[in-house]
Amino acid sequence: MKLFRKGKFVHTPISLTGYAIWLIAVIFLVTVFVAVDNDSHSVSDTLYGIFPYFASTFLLVEWFASKTSD
Repeated sequence: MKLFRKGKFVHTPISLTGYAIWLIAVIFLVTVFVAVDNDSHSVSDTLYGIFPYFASTFLLVEWFASKTSD
């Protein structure tokens, strides 16, 4: 079952399940950003706090998309 299509730089969803995976990832990242930003005192605090979550989420989604792409 193909869920994503390989683009130039990222994989784009082509099915409802692919869009659901991206939506879940975005909702998770927005929640992480809000939680980290509430306790931060500067922009660098926010960036240092969100980087591990954003990087690992994007890598996980791209890995999954590469395994389920055409």
